[in-house]
Amino acid sequence: MNNLVCIPTAGTGSRLQNLTSNLNKSLITVANKPVISHIIEKFSEDTQFVIILGYKGNLVKEFLEIAYPKRKFIFTSVDLYDGEGSGLGRSLMTAKQFLNDPFIFCSCDTIVKEKIPVLDRNWLGYSYRSNCESYRTLSVLNEYVIGINEKNQNSTNQAYIGLAGIFNTNLFWEGMSKSLKYKKDIGEIPGLTNLFDLKIFPHRFTWFDTGQVETLKKARASLKKKNAPQILEKTNEAIWFIEKNVIKYSSDPQFIRNRVNRSKFLGKYIPKIKNSSKHFYSYREEQGDVISSIMTEKLFKNFLKEANKFWVINKDQAFQEQFYLKCKEFYFDKTKKRVKSFNNELINLDTYKFINDKETKPINQLLDNLNWNLINKGLAGNFHGDFHFENIIYQKNNNKFIFLDWRQDFGGDLKYGDIYYDFAKLLHGMIINHKVINEGNFVINLIKEKAYYDFYRLESLIKCEKQFLLWLKENHFDVNKVIILTALIFINISPLHHSPYDKLLLLLGKSMLGEIVNKNDK
Repeated sequence: MNNLVCIPTAGTGSRLQNLTSNLNKSLITVANKPVISHIIEKFSEDTQFVIILGYKGNLVKEFLEIAYPKRKFIFTSVDLYDGEGSGLGRSLMTAKQFLNDPFIFCSCDTIVKEKIPVLDRNWLGYSYRSNCESYRTLSVLNEYVIGINEKNQNSTNQAYIGLAGIFNTNLFWEGMSKSLKYKKDIGEIPGLTNLFDLKIFPHRFTWFDTGQVETLKKARASLKKKNAPQILEKTNEAIWFIEKNVIKYSSDPQFIRNRVNRSKFLGKYIPKIKNSSKHFYSYREEQGDVISSIMTEKLFKNFLKEANKFWVINKDQAFQEQFYLKCKEFYFDKTKKRVKSFNNELINLDTYKFINDKETKPINQLLDNLNWNLINKGLAGNFHGDFHFENIIYQKNNNKFIFLDWRQDFGGDLKYGDIYYDFAKLLHGMIINHKVINEGNFVINLIKEKAYYDFYRLESLIKCEKQFLLWLKENHFDVNKVIILTALIFINISPLHHSPYDKLLLLLGKSMLGEIVNKNDK
């Protein structure tokens, strides 16, 4: 049994590029949970973890406390985690007082498949790699480690994986203390090499390195679970599934506060929030099927009946008139602001004159040709705000629909939003399915001034779209307005997603608006 584990999380994770702009690298998602969760859950519940904090350390501490309230954590912080004088060696010395007994050292970007061996001797974890240029390697003789080779030496193909069992802690800290002037990349190596006077055993693992963009992609592909929820990655938000709980993260504390407060208005339709903090909230994972995976025309008809009960309209005429200003801010002002936030690639894409061989005006010209008076006349009522099939669970046993990942507000209003926005969100989810995107089933081709796109659509969702548009018409809702709002959603969310998905969203939104504007011009 391993009772003491050290996980350093102080580094900035610069090799992961923009993925760590809002998150510590230990919180990067792999198989719908943070990397650090894969590490924590390898150990028994009586294990004590020493967590070294630095870059975005408040988020690491918050997450661990809300996700694992029964686990034992000691948190220590390093004052310098970037630039000259920083490094893993410096970070480790801040935790020395808590690590006098034998302990496991585990890098926060290391995931292994096998069980962690019993800590009754010194051992070093390794994994075979055909190319070890990016890693330190182990030299082994007669079943003992006799050396740790620096990167680019290519002396062996046994890559050291940043996982070690340190039994003789006095010798380890003696080695670390001798290297007071730490080089940035020297890390734990002085302590480990000081153990060579004793026996150090190599231990082989199936290893997933999550500390670099390319190796992270491989880890995600290898550890992806069949039928897991399809969640599109964002740099400022995440949803994780931890020990039968769902953890929602946002870099914006106001977002979390509003989500929690809005839950009081949504009542029986959503899971009950168990706990919350500045950047996280949690609720019990609901059993059932995400309806995108089981959707039929019959189930969709059943769902629309339930959703219609949920969309309770505010019948106060004075409120509806005031609501116009909220809709103007939410639709017109936000869209104009979002377009201004486009990166250079999206700005350049907007200059293409043809989309799928149809001439299309630039976005701002398309927006100027819309009937904003019609768009801003919203229908205030009870709303979800991100109402698509990936956020809806169906429990067949009790014929119950549960709504997940609701929007935090509508133009600052926690209780009421535009029901038309829910309509548009539903339609957008029928057109673009998360599973299709996550599996890369779309194409984009840019040829001179012509842009082409195409994407796979599930037949069941195409049937639902036809059924939904008919339902809107039969219930006297403005179908054309729903289509316009759906196009605006695609344009607005395009800069929030990764490339090339962002380009698909922009082209699709522009194409839909172009058709509407051309129709109005005739």
